[in-house]
Amino acid sequence: MSESIFAPGADVVTARGRGAVVDVRATASGKFVFGVEDADGEVTYFTEKALRLVEG
Repeated sequence: MSESIFAPGADVVTARGRGAVVDVRATASGKFVFGVEDADGEVTYFTEKALRLVEG
């Protein structure tokens, strides 16, 4: 698995706003994508480079 700390439950910020990681999946190319649920309950998948942990 990725060496990141984007585990399920982590609060993150994306280009679409703030959310929580709810899913981690491997792609066919061997990369990981992270499902982030926003305040409306919508889940969108992002690569590790598109996420930042919420500080604080």
